[in-house]
Amino acid sequence: MTSDLGLRERKKLATRVALSDAAWSLMTEHGIEAVTAEAVAAAVEVSPRTFRNYFASREEAILDGILLRANSLVEALRARPADEPVWDSFAHVLPDMIMTVLGERERDVATLVRICAENPAMSAQQLAVFGRVERLIAEVIAERTGADIEHDLAPHLLAAVPGATMRAVLTFWAGGATVATLPDLVRMSIAQLREGLPLGRAAPAT
Repeated sequence: MTSDLGLRERKKLATRVALSDAAWSLMTEHGIEAVTAEAVAAAVEVSPRTFRNYFASREEAILDGILLRANSLVEALRARPADEPVWDSFAHVLPDMIMTVLGERERDVATLVRICAENPAMSAQQLAVFGRVERLIAEVIAERTGADIEHDLAPHLLAAVPGATMRAVLTFWAGGATVATLPDLVRMSIAQLREGLPLGRAAPAT
Protein backbone atom coordinates (compact mmCIF):
# COMPACT_ATOMS: atom_id res chain seq x y z
CA MET A 1 0.00 0.00 0.00
CA THR A 2 2.90 2.36 0.67
CA SER A 3 5.31 1.34 -2.11
CA ASP A 4 4.21 4.17 -4.43
CA LEU A 5 4.01 6.84 -1.72
CA GLY A 6 6.63 9.48 -1.13
CA LEU A 7 8.25 10.06 2.25
CA ARG A 8 5.82 12.83 3.22
CA GLU A 9 2.82 10.70 2.33
CA ARG A 10 4.20 7.71 4.22
CA LYS A 11 4.68 9.84 7.34
CA LYS A 12 1.14 11.17 7.07
CA LEU A 13 -0.22 7.65 6.63
CA ALA A 14 1.79 6.43 9.62
CA THR A 15 0.36 9.23 11.76
CA ARG A 16 -3.16 8.44 10.58
CA VAL A 17 -2.74 4.75 11.39
CA ALA A 18 -1.25 5.51 14.80
CA LEU A 19 -4.13 7.84 15.67
CA SER A 20 -6.71 5.27 14.59
CA ASP A 21 -4.96 2.50 16.54
CA ALA A 22 -4.86 4.69 19.65
CA ALA A 23 -8.56 5.55 19.29
CA TRP A 24 -9.41 1.87 18.94
CA SER A 25 -7.35 0.92 21.99
CA LEU A 26 -8.96 3.62 24.12
CA MET A 27 -12.41 2.44 23.07
CA THR A 28 -11.79 -1.23 23.83
CA GLU A 29 -9.94 -0.59 27.09
CA HIS A 30 -11.92 2.29 28.58
CA GLY A 31 -15.11 2.72 26.57
CA ILE A 32 -16.03 5.11 23.79
CA GLU A 33 -16.40 8.09 26.13
CA ALA A 34 -12.65 7.86 26.77
CA VAL A 35 -11.95 8.52 23.09
CA THR A 36 -11.35 12.26 22.91
CA ALA A 37 -9.11 14.26 20.62
CA GLU A 38 -6.92 15.10 23.60
CA ALA A 39 -6.59 11.50 24.81
CA VAL A 40 -5.85 10.09 21.37
CA ALA A 41 -3.35 12.83 20.59
CA ALA A 42 -1.58 12.29 23.91
CA ALA A 43 -1.26 8.57 23.21
CA VAL A 44 0.46 9.31 19.89
CA GLU A 45 2.38 12.31 21.23
CA VAL A 46 0.90 14.82 18.81
CA SER A 47 -1.36 17.81 19.35
CA PRO A 48 -5.18 17.62 19.46
CA ARG A 49 -5.10 19.88 16.41
CA THR A 50 -3.23 17.17 14.53
CA PHE A 51 -5.95 14.69 15.43
CA ARG A 52 -8.60 17.07 14.11
CA ASN A 53 -6.63 17.56 10.90
CA TYR A 54 -7.04 13.85 10.20
CA PHE A 55 -10.45 13.06 11.62
CA ALA A 56 -13.73 14.89 12.00
CA SER A 57 -14.91 12.67 14.86
CA ARG A 58 -13.81 9.99 17.27
CA GLU A 59 -16.04 7.49 15.45
CA GLU A 60 -14.22 8.16 12.20
CA ALA A 61 -10.87 7.67 13.93
CA ILE A 62 -11.93 4.41 15.57
CA LEU A 63 -13.08 2.80 12.33
CA ASP A 64 -10.48 4.28 9.99
CA GLY A 65 -8.12 1.33 10.39
CA ILE A 66 -10.84 -1.03 9.22
CA LEU A 67 -11.58 1.26 6.27
CA LEU A 68 -7.93 1.33 5.22
CA ARG A 69 -7.68 -2.46 5.32
CA ALA A 70 -11.03 -2.86 3.56
CA ASN A 71 -9.46 -1.23 0.52
CA SER A 72 -7.43 -4.42 0.11
CA LEU A 73 -10.73 -6.26 -0.39
CA VAL A 74 -11.42 -4.10 -3.42
CA GLU A 75 -7.98 -4.81 -4.85
CA ALA A 76 -8.33 -8.54 -4.20
CA LEU A 77 -11.59 -8.60 -6.15
CA ARG A 78 -10.04 -6.58 -8.95
CA ALA A 79 -7.20 -9.10 -9.17
CA ARG A 80 -9.52 -12.05 -9.79
CA PRO A 81 -9.80 -13.33 -13.41
CA ALA A 82 -11.86 -10.95 -15.52
CA ASP A 83 -14.14 -13.74 -16.80
CA GLU A 84 -14.78 -15.24 -13.37
CA PRO A 85 -18.40 -15.01 -12.17
CA VAL A 86 -18.78 -12.42 -9.41
CA TRP A 87 -20.15 -14.99 -6.94
CA ASP A 88 -17.04 -17.15 -7.52
CA SER A 89 -14.86 -14.13 -6.83
CA PHE A 90 -16.71 -13.47 -3.58
CA ALA A 91 -16.30 -17.10 -2.55
CA HIS A 92 -12.54 -16.94 -3.21
CA VAL A 93 -11.86 -13.58 -1.63
CA LEU A 94 -14.26 -12.86 1.23
CA PRO A 95 -13.61 -15.71 3.71
CA ASP A 96 -9.95 -14.87 4.27
CA MET A 97 -10.42 -11.16 3.65
CA ILE A 98 -12.58 -10.74 6.76
CA MET A 99 -9.50 -11.48 8.87
CA THR A 100 -7.42 -9.02 6.83
CA VAL A 101 -10.03 -6.30 7.37
CA LEU A 102 -10.10 -6.94 11.11
CA GLY A 103 -6.33 -7.18 11.41
CA GLU A 104 -5.41 -7.87 15.01
CA ARG A 105 -8.82 -6.70 16.23
CA GLU A 106 -10.67 -10.02 16.07
CA ARG A 107 -10.70 -10.28 19.88
CA ASP A 108 -12.47 -6.91 20.08
CA VAL A 109 -15.31 -7.75 17.70
CA ALA A 110 -17.84 -8.23 20.50
CA THR A 111 -16.94 -4.83 21.92
CA LEU A 112 -17.30 -3.17 18.52
CA VAL A 113 -20.68 -4.82 17.88
CA ARG A 114 -21.96 -3.77 21.29
CA ILE A 115 -20.80 -0.17 20.97
CA CYS A 116 -22.24 0.18 17.46
CA ALA A 117 -25.57 -1.11 18.79
CA GLU A 118 -25.54 1.33 21.71
CA ASN A 119 -24.09 4.40 20.01
CA PRO A 120 -25.96 5.90 17.02
CA ALA A 121 -22.89 7.87 15.90
CA MET A 122 -20.76 4.73 15.78
CA SER A 123 -23.49 2.85 13.93
CA ALA A 124 -23.75 5.67 11.39
CA GLN A 125 -19.99 5.74 10.90
CA GLN A 126 -19.90 1.98 10.42
CA LEU A 127 -22.52 2.31 7.69
CA ALA A 128 -20.52 5.12 6.10
CA VAL A 129 -17.37 2.99 6.06
CA PHE A 130 -19.11 0.07 4.39
CA GLY A 131 -20.85 2.47 2.02
CA ARG A 132 -17.52 3.79 0.73
CA VAL A 133 -16.20 0.29 0.19
CA GLU A 134 -19.42 -0.82 -1.51
CA ARG A 135 -19.11 1.98 -4.05
CA LEU A 136 -15.59 0.85 -4.94
CA ILE A 137 -16.72 -2.77 -5.22
CA ALA A 138 -19.61 -1.72 -7.44
CA GLU A 139 -17.13 0.00 -9.74
CA VAL A 140 -15.04 -3.19 -9.96
CA ILE A 141 -18.13 -5.27 -10.73
CA ALA A 142 -19.27 -2.79 -13.38
CA GLU A 143 -15.84 -2.87 -15.02
CA ARG A 144 -15.86 -6.67 -15.16
CA THR A 145 -19.43 -7.08 -16.35
CA GLY A 146 -19.68 -4.12 -18.69
CA ALA A 147 -22.49 -2.61 -16.64
CA ASP A 148 -23.17 1.11 -16.41
CA ILE A 149 -22.35 2.08 -12.82
CA GLU A 150 -24.60 5.14 -12.99
CA HIS A 151 -27.67 3.50 -14.51
CA ASP A 152 -27.55 -0.25 -13.75
CA LEU A 153 -28.71 -1.49 -10.35
CA ALA A 154 -27.05 -4.92 -10.48
CA PRO A 155 -23.48 -3.80 -9.61
CA HIS A 156 -24.79 -1.93 -6.56
CA LEU A 157 -26.85 -4.91 -5.37
CA LEU A 158 -23.90 -7.27 -5.72
CA ALA A 159 -21.55 -4.77 -4.11
CA ALA A 160 -23.75 -4.74 -1.01
CA VAL A 161 -23.13 -8.47 -0.47
CA PRO A 162 -19.62 -8.26 1.09
CA GLY A 163 -20.55 -5.55 3.58
CA ALA A 164 -23.89 -7.09 4.54
CA THR A 165 -22.26 -10.51 4.90
CA MET A 166 -19.47 -9.23 7.12
CA ARG A 167 -21.82 -7.21 9.33
CA ALA A 168 -24.18 -10.17 9.79
CA VAL A 169 -21.33 -12.61 10.41
CA LEU A 170 -19.61 -10.36 12.95
CA THR A 171 -22.84 -9.77 14.86
CA PHE A 172 -23.73 -13.49 14.86
CA TRP A 173 -20.21 -14.56 15.85
CA ALA A 174 -19.93 -11.94 18.58
CA GLY A 175 -23.14 -13.23 20.11
CA GLY A 176 -21.41 -16.50 20.98
CA ALA A 177 -23.99 -18.69 19.24
CA THR A 178 -21.38 -20.57 17.21
CA VAL A 179 -17.89 -22.01 17.49
CA ALA A 180 -17.33 -21.68 13.75
CA THR A 181 -14.52 -19.40 12.64
CA LEU A 182 -15.24 -16.09 10.97
CA PRO A 183 -13.90 -17.29 7.57
CA ASP A 184 -16.08 -20.44 7.78
CA LEU A 185 -19.14 -18.34 8.60
CA VAL A 186 -18.43 -16.14 5.58
CA ARG A 187 -18.13 -19.25 3.36
CA MET A 188 -21.47 -20.55 4.61
CA SER A 189 -23.06 -17.13 4.14
CA ILE A 190 -21.87 -16.77 0.55
CA ALA A 191 -23.09 -20.28 -0.26
CA GLN A 192 -26.52 -19.60 1.23
CA LEU A 193 -26.87 -16.24 -0.49
CA ARG A 194 -25.84 -17.77 -3.79
CA GLU A 195 -28.54 -20.42 -3.40
CA GLY A 196 -31.16 -17.80 -2.66
CA LEU A 197 -31.19 -18.20 1.13
CA PRO A 198 -32.82 -21.66 1.27
CA LEU A 199 -34.26 -21.16 4.76
CA GLY A 200 -35.26 -24.37 6.46
CA ARG A 201 -32.81 -26.44 4.43
CA ALA A 202 -29.44 -24.95 5.34
CA ALA A 203 -27.56 -26.56 8.21
CA PRO A 204 -27.10 -24.15 11.13
CA ALA A 205 -23.61 -22.97 12.02
CA THR A 206 -22.26 -24.70 15.10
